[in-house]
Amino acid sequence: MPTDIVLVAYPDSFRLQEAKSLAESMIGWRVVKVFTQKYLNHSVYGMGSGKAQEVKEFLKESPNVKHVIVDEHLTSKQLFNLEKLTGVKAIDRERLILDIFYSRATTNEAKLQIQLAEIKYEMPRVREIAKMSTGNERPGKGGSGEYVVDVKFRDLKRRMSFIKEKLAEAKSKRELYHQQRMKAGMPIASLVGYTSAGKTTLFNLLTAEHKETSASLFTTLSTTTRSVKVDEKTTVLLTDTIGFISRLPTYMIDAFKSTLEESLAADLILLLVDSSEELEDIRIKYSSCWDVLKELKVDNSKVLVVLSKSDTVDAQKIDEITKDLQLENPIVVSSETGYGVHKLKTAITRYLAARK
Repeated sequence: MPTDIVLVAYPDSFRLQEAKSLAESMIGWRVVKVFTQKYLNHSVYGMGSGKAQEVKEFLKESPNVKHVIVDEHLTSKQLFNLEKLTGVKAIDRERLILDIFYSRATTNEAKLQIQLAEIKYEMPRVREIAKMSTGNERPGKGGSGEYVVDVKFRDLKRRMSFIKEKLAEAKSKRELYHQQRMKAGMPIASLVGYTSAGKTTLFNLLTAEHKETSASLFTTLSTTTRSVKVDEKTTVLLTDTIGFISRLPTYMIDAFKSTLEESLAADLILLLVDSSEELEDIRIKYSSCWDVLKELKVDNSKVLVVLSKSDTVDAQKIDEITKDLQLENPIVVSSETGYGVHKLKTAITRYLAARK
């Protein structure tokens, strides 16, 4: 049986569709009703009181609905108020993304990164939750005379330090592997792009791998590297990475920074753009990708734009994307038909030869 949920999102088509895709990326979840609100930063419920009442009335007639998802960051107080009003669990955008990450994580490092992100999500909420549970009084003391909130806060900081140590160890191992690859003279190329842009499908085609692919968001959370022979003389190491997404909080980017930095330190970065989408959506996603690349201080000259899923569009659409994004000679490929793969390999060879 699917889990029925209600979604409250912004009315513009891009945010609305992305919010719906996020919600339905949780296995077994089904959006049965969407409410839209121009502003989701009202003080009491995030949404306005009138919209919250609409949601409440709908839920009275829909006993099977288990969750209300709000496509925005909400405080603990706002979530508490919404749950009290509606009688079902309320989840904000950040909590939803963390839950999706949990459902997708397969490696120990990915799990550690998610735990770190969750701690950073919880820390500002600890005192707020403690205050709600005790009114305006400071929460009571524990057995050692310490305030409960302080014990909880210190426990989170201790867990954070432990996880950071483990991630630092993993980063050191990756840096060692990276140095060994550099000594071997094997160049590294990295696939990046918005989530569901087709990175893993292209990775599988180029490397003859069989990594899981899906229309769901964040299918790939951990980094995978394999060798690819791009011509008779050149072999490169190709890396597949986690997809980017708009409005991803800084602390989540920070949590995945160790793996992102390793892959973005590559000799060449292939930025995939899904050409099958609406032009406005492409523009937003392309801009979001560059926001992350800039935050990670990536050298622009290392980035080669690849238009993916070309089998679903015509030449006119490719021209429109090229002009709108002001691209210079993007590589156009289709992982389904193999179109453009030879040209992509040639472009990789030429780029690497020019960088020597």
